[in-house]
Amino acid sequence: MPPSVSLLILLLATMSYGSVAVGVNWGTTASHPLPPAKVVQLMKSNNITRVKLFDADPLVLEALSGSNLGVTVGIPNGLLRSLNSSKKAAQSWVHDNVTRYVSSGGSHVKIEYDPLSHEYRLMVNSNDSRYVAVGDEPFLQSYGQQFYPFVLGAAINIQTALTQANLDDKVKVVVPCSFDSFLSETSLPSKGHFRADVNRTMIQLLKFLSKHNSPFFATISPFLAFQQNENISLHFTLFRVFTKARNDSRRMYKNSFDLNYDILVNALSTVGFPKIGIVVSQIGWPTDGGPNATSYAAETFMKGLMNRLRSKSGTPLRPQNPPIETYIFSLLDEDQRSISTGNFERHWGIFTFDGQAKYRFDFTQGSNSLVNAQDVEYLPSRWCVVNNNEDMSNATASALQACSLADCSALSPGGSCSNISWPGNISYAFNSYYQQHNQSADSCNFGGLGLITTVNPSMDNCRFLVQLNTSLSDTLHPASVSQLITLLATAILLLLPRFT
Repeated sequence: MPPSVSLLILLLATMSYGSVAVGVNWGTTASHPLPPAKVVQLMKSNNITRVKLFDADPLVLEALSGSNLGVTVGIPNGLLRSLNSSKKAAQSWVHDNVTRYVSSGGSHVKIEYDPLSHEYRLMVNSNDSRYVAVGDEPFLQSYGQQFYPFVLGAAINIQTALTQANLDDKVKVVVPCSFDSFLSETSLPSKGHFRADVNRTMIQLLKFLSKHNSPFFATISPFLAFQQNENISLHFTLFRVFTKARNDSRRMYKNSFDLNYDILVNALSTVGFPKIGIVVSQIGWPTDGGPNATSYAAETFMKGLMNRLRSKSGTPLRPQNPPIETYIFSLLDEDQRSISTGNFERHWGIFTFDGQAKYRFDFTQGSNSLVNAQDVEYLPSRWCVVNNNEDMSNATASALQACSLADCSALSPGGSCSNISWPGNISYAFNSYYQQHNQSADSCNFGGLGLITTVNPSMDNCRFLVQLNTSLSDTLHPASVSQLITLLATAILLLLPRFT
């Protein structure tokens, strides 16, 4: 996760398969985000009732108001320092992002018994908060220790602010933890533990969570585990029926999800918290931008995951206690997500950027497929391609420049456009830049190499996009200098072979 994505509030309604609750993550790190009202309708059309956001965009919150969807609202990791050092800052944040939304429209609260956790749980409508998640994966290894000193203090101050606002009976404070905050050198749950550098802070956090009866939020990522561990097979990761089970102290594991979940369970037990509830805050499979990141693999994984959750059975270490809630990552593709961990980062969506389903999948048992976004407004059917009649000697340099400021992740090895040859890949880069800049004429110049056409240059599985026509995309999503440097470096390293 990029540092700009962070502190979360969860306004939660009920969605269940029996007692299994499933929602989605909705990220907006896109140059041309689908209008919020259409995204809300998209979720409702697909019977999604829980959604976790990564920012507190007022337009998004307004679209969600009165929708009866449970909502997670985010604040950047960059605010953890101020929330840690200032109770007033925490009070202001709670007032601006929790209190006024909870207060509007009143509140309706009921208590339901959860037979899986054997607990009575507070269930609230879309005007009520249920969680405030302090930071978004602040312990991610690539961040170093920059957020460690502020996480617990920020959590305490947010908790205090909620109490002062008389919301502490509805809202619990949590901290989403990254997939790499816990590990096992043997890849077996019995050796699961937290990273040494985060262990002390994690114990302090767990004491805080237990004191306030809050669950532990964590990302489970079978895809990344497969990418990083050659001993884990793709079949094992995709819930294949005839996969060889892995034996860990006579506990048999038939899939990567159970394995990684129990690595976390053992890590929690090792530091003295064997029974704390777990919420899977992110889990999913990308569809482009790298090897095995395909729609077929994503469909297989998602169907396997949903069948696993619907079984209502736990894992070998927690046979009676499956996750309290699970949030699919992600709802939509985002063309401006950081690609520091791989070009697949921009393709986690169940739907494409414009709300079109990538594969057959269902959120409600009995449904055969997803419902697409309706009445989507696009820019005119125009594309920018390379003009073959011009001197092509500078084409590669122009394409690299375009990719450093646009999205060329589909061109990376294993991507959906990796097989198109020169100069088709040059045209793809030009068009990506052209669409991201609202099809302005000067964005298809490239020193005279660009040519605007009304003939769709898409080929085979490689889609040359036409971007959305939306007022929300007049200004490109802000990116830090370091992110731009990363994008440029990645483009040069990964794409240069494709332009020669």
